[in-house]
Amino acid sequence: MATPAAIPRELTELRGVGPALAEKLARLGVTRPEDLLFLLPQRYEDRTRLVPIGALVPGSRAVVAGEVALAEIVFRRRRSLLCRISDGTGMLTLRFFYFSKAQQEQLARGRRLLCFGEARSGPGGLEMVHPEYQFLGAEEQVSLEQALTPVYPTTEGLQQFRLRSLATQALERYLPLLPDWLEGRLPEGTALPGLREALQVLHRPPPGVDLARLAAGRHPAQRRLALEEMLAQHLSLRRLREHARREAATPLPAVDGLRERFLAGLGFGLTAGQQEALAAIDADLAQPRPMLRLVQGDVGCGKTVVAAAAALRAVENGHQVAVMAPTELLSEQHRRSFSRWLEPLGIEVTWLSGSLGRRERQHALEAIGSGRGQVVIGTHALFQEGVDYRSLALMIVDEQHRFGVHQRLALMQKGATGGQHPHQLVMTATPIPRTLAMTLYADLDNSVIRDMPPGRQPVQTIALPDRRRAEVVTRVREAARAGNRAYWVCPLIEDSGELDYQAAESTHAMLAEALPELAVGLVHGRMRPEDKDAVMRAFAAGKLQLLVATTVIEVGVDVPEATLMIIENAERMGLAQLHQLRGRVGRGAAASHCVLLYQAPLAELARQRLEVMRETSDGFVVAQKDLELRGPGEVLGTRQTGLAQFRVADLLRDADLVPQVQRLGRELLDADPGLAESLIRRWIGDADRYGNV
Repeated sequence: MATPAAIPRELTELRGVGPALAEKLARLGVTRPEDLLFLLPQRYEDRTRLVPIGALVPGSRAVVAGEVALAEIVFRRRRSLLCRISDGTGMLTLRFFYFSKAQQEQLARGRRLLCFGEARSGPGGLEMVHPEYQFLGAEEQVSLEQALTPVYPTTEGLQQFRLRSLATQALERYLPLLPDWLEGRLPEGTALPGLREALQVLHRPPPGVDLARLAAGRHPAQRRLALEEMLAQHLSLRRLREHARREAATPLPAVDGLRERFLAGLGFGLTAGQQEALAAIDADLAQPRPMLRLVQGDVGCGKTVVAAAAALRAVENGHQVAVMAPTELLSEQHRRSFSRWLEPLGIEVTWLSGSLGRRERQHALEAIGSGRGQVVIGTHALFQEGVDYRSLALMIVDEQHRFGVHQRLALMQKGATGGQHPHQLVMTATPIPRTLAMTLYADLDNSVIRDMPPGRQPVQTIALPDRRRAEVVTRVREAARAGNRAYWVCPLIEDSGELDYQAAESTHAMLAEALPELAVGLVHGRMRPEDKDAVMRAFAAGKLQLLVATTVIEVGVDVPEATLMIIENAERMGLAQLHQLRGRVGRGAAASHCVLLYQAPLAELARQRLEVMRETSDGFVVAQKDLELRGPGEVLGTRQTGLAQFRVADLLRDADLVPQVQRLGRELLDADPGLAESLIRRWIGDADRYGNV
């Protein structure tokens, strides 16, 4: 078998690639010829069949051939060139908004065309807008593609035909040289092809391939690559963990005093799950190597109390703690909680925020540098240049997936003082089934808090068709009169002609008009962070009674007075996201409700999802059901779930590959660490450098 060195490392080895083109390819993550083999098509076009015009359906992309009947310029809303072609089975209009006089003259009556494009309904029947086309001779036979045509992810200034040409070069010259490091390591009888066969199929799918399976990511060729990509991610995390374990950390043994006073002053006892997680944390903190522990728990399970109790272990031993949150809003929320709990114990809580004035910031930096600031709370600004800790012994990272493992481990390096690395406690409210957590968080020990504090009421969830919207508006009015607040969540920011979502901006206008007595706010992802935070603060302070939002409010917002959550188009959202949004209410003593508005009729899969939301409020049950229910092609999305970014794999869809990933991971790390390194480099590149980034 050829070694990886057999494939050149410079892109300029490819015909037609100079420095300018290499720069554009680098934007796609292509820096070596081998990378082109792993730049996989996003979708495919079927140009292997000629479709009669009479058989075209709106929305289909197809190859048609026909004779020009008419070409004319029309002036309606926009000047355009219309060319009507016919093949005896029907008539099709080709519409061009950008055209030349020469093009109009070439499209003369009687000429034959071969066209490819998307058919859509137009004013005069079916039409294609700016189709690809070529002229055919009077007796010329139609020549069609022999394989499906790939459509690659691209970037500005890089056309599809150029990418296809480069991919073809890479396939012909370098695919035979590509080493298959899992050859002979997969179980006998496995249905997965070899690496080279899988890549050939995905770049050039033969006619008759199951397009639905490809679109769903379930084709054996995709599964073979998903397995290798998941394995590379798993190996990378395992290796990072082993490296971190070799570092030194300050042991933090139990010291009588602060912890006991804190727990006694809470006014409630810890649940069994909280006690178990805290015991595991204490055992880790007592060691002379860094703790790397994840605490997974549903919204409201009391993770922050556990984090505060862990922080006191460091403070009792004379050291500092940094608490890092992904947003200003969430960091301010933590500042309020930690200050309320810890300042009565004589502990100084310091907040480091981008919104601080120069004098306040300087005061905070002095407190951190002198060690007077014992518990320091903020965003990633906690580890920017100029922030120096006197003795940082523990880092607490909230909503880990918003930072990324390599960034988090880099912060661990920056937080090191005197050769001692801080312990790490990582928290997430995104429940993930255990098998996936073992792969996704392979660098961390895992604690799970399953139970809820006593007295917390489950959120009552109902599903309603959107024709009953008026009843829901009335319900919002009643909640506001009772002194409570409500969220109204919409999936899109602006109305779209193609999607019939209720957009946040139009919904905000509708609700402000329908509820003139209420103060109605709007928050969405396109707002500046400071503007978004200002609206959220106004809602938390009670200056707004109703908040219309996109899904930006799904993680970390804590407004105990919010008792009503309305989610538009709930049938189009994944279970994990619905559950996260529902977790924004039910955080106080009052009974809370979640209304799932949907557009009828419901598809079977959507009906089952809404049924799960009505039946259970347990995030781990929801996560498991999500795994079971996800249908072909229903990609939940890494942003919603907080799962790692993958090019081919989808951890929920490909969960059944996890046992193989873990078995192979153990084998390779024990028997062939060099091969493990090669796999990591192939899929992750040089970004994985023990967190030193």
